[in-house]
This record gives sequence, C-alpha cells and structure tokens, in this order.
Amino acid sequence: MSEESWASTIGVRKSMQANTGRDTKPELALRRAVHALGLRYYVNRRPIKTVRRTADLVFPKLKLAVFLDGCFWHGCPEHHTVARTNAEFWAQKVATNRRRDADTNERLKADGWTVVRIWEHEATAVAAARVAAAVTAIRSAPRT
Repeated sequence: MSEESWASTIGVRKSMQANTGRDTKPELALRRAVHALGLRYYVNRRPIKTVRRTADLVFPKLKLAVFLDGCFWHGCPEHHTVARTNAEFWAQKVATNRRRDADTNERLKADGWTVVRIWEHEATAVAAARVAAAVTAIRSAPRT
C-alpha cells in the first residue's frame, strides 16, 4: 500500500471505494415506501443551497429534510461496530461525521427546517411512517 493511502490493505481500499454515496439499498427502499404513501420529494439535494450538506429526501415547500444514516458511518448507538484495523482512524472519522450531523441539524433548524434522521437498521415501513408523520405535522401546524 502507498504511504499516502488511508486504507490498511488493497482489499480494504477497493471495498471502501465501492461504497456509494447515494442510491443504497436502504435509501431505495425508503424512497419506494415514502412514494407509495403518496408523498413526493427531491432526492440527494441540499436543503440550504449555501450549506454544503445533502439530505437523502427533501421536501422544500415543507422545509423537511430526511437523512438516512448508516449505522457504521454515523455511529449508531445500537449497531456501530469498532473497526479492528485502523481503529483510531475510523473512530475519528465516525466522531467527525457525528459532529457534522449535529451541526447540520442545528443549521437546518435555525433556518426553519424540520429534520428527520433515520438509522439504516430501522424497518422501512416504520421509517416511512415517521416521514409521513413529519409531513402531516408540518402541514397541520398553524402558519405564522
């Protein structure tokens, strides 16, 4: 391996490079389920154009941003596993992701957005119902 590579082996590097940033199986399942509930949304879009953060589902008129977080990448309290190789690197990576997630939530909420965060391990129907409940709550809230 190159001195500059973050990966511990060539196999790990190839595996990590194969991970996609969007259209994962959990994302596709959630999108299908939310769509089946009659809801329409944008995919993989920045809720606030000037902030370089992308939500998985965005309902711009409702100011609702939905993030589907991977258990490993975002440090799920139930399912996050500690990497056996390069443990310090991965611990820092996950900690950075968690800080960025919290910052994203704060920025969006400060701009009047509702944020829904879903863990990849959540049942698709339950996650879709959470999204639908957020949509209903926003639509039924008194306008100011």
